[in-house]
Amino acid sequence: MRLRELLKGCKPISPEVPAAIAEPAQAEPTPGFLIMPTRGDHTVAPPKIVTHMGAMGYLSSNYNHSGARVLELGSRVVTGANYRAHFDKADYVGFDFYEGPNVDVAGDAHRLSTYFNESQRFDLVYSLAVFEHLYMPWVIAQEIAKVMKVGGVAYIETTFAYAAHERPWNFFQFSELGLRVLFNKSLGFEILDMGMSNPMMGFFSDDCDEYLQRRPIPELYCHSSILCRKDREAVNFDWTQVQADDVVDGDRYPAPQKS
Repeated sequence: MRLRELLKGCKPISPEVPAAIAEPAQAEPTPGFLIMPTRGDHTVAPPKIVTHMGAMGYLSSNYNHSGARVLELGSRVVTGANYRAHFDKADYVGFDFYEGPNVDVAGDAHRLSTYFNESQRFDLVYSLAVFEHLYMPWVIAQEIAKVMKVGGVAYIETTFAYAAHERPWNFFQFSELGLRVLFNKSLGFEILDMGMSNPMMGFFSDDCDEYLQRRPIPELYCHSSILCRKDREAVNFDWTQVQADDVVDGDRYPAPQKS
């Protein structure tokens, strides 16, 4: 859908200066405030099983036990979050591009399977706020499949709409449907849960092209996530040979509306 069609019917948000804080008459005029609504229509469902705040509890309750092997991609403590304690009974391995706090193995996730042998496969592989920083995420999905046990589970949470960060390695934003494409049937995955959460309100600034200025932006969500199970080994998997229905589950791009 073209942007102009998406915005059809959306009215610019009017500037308004509350009287209580209006400038004195002799002062230079100041920019007005944009009065934004705090709720809107958001039609994409959040995950049912692995919510943004509940995912770690779910994963810990199912995989924090003796004999379970757990791999976290992007485990280095950057923002203060450290999830190792959630898997203190399991065999937890923290993997990151750089060495640092909470990192057991440092390396390139695009070559993930070269760091572990057949006897070191994992029951759970998870990643939080990492996939937007991977330059070839489709390769990562394939590498994750290689290091997982059949019957193992992968959980990925990333961003759909968020501020540019950690540039220049801020490559992609994902919907839950984009994650479904990566972790698809041909690669041996079954989707258990997916969705987008934490709805956001946005608008175009006055620095945009004139026809966009101050128009609201609908259907924004901060997080997207997917929970999937590896049902089988994908033998001789090749992205160029994947069929459309293996990645879109029979969905199609919205058909043109009849005039």
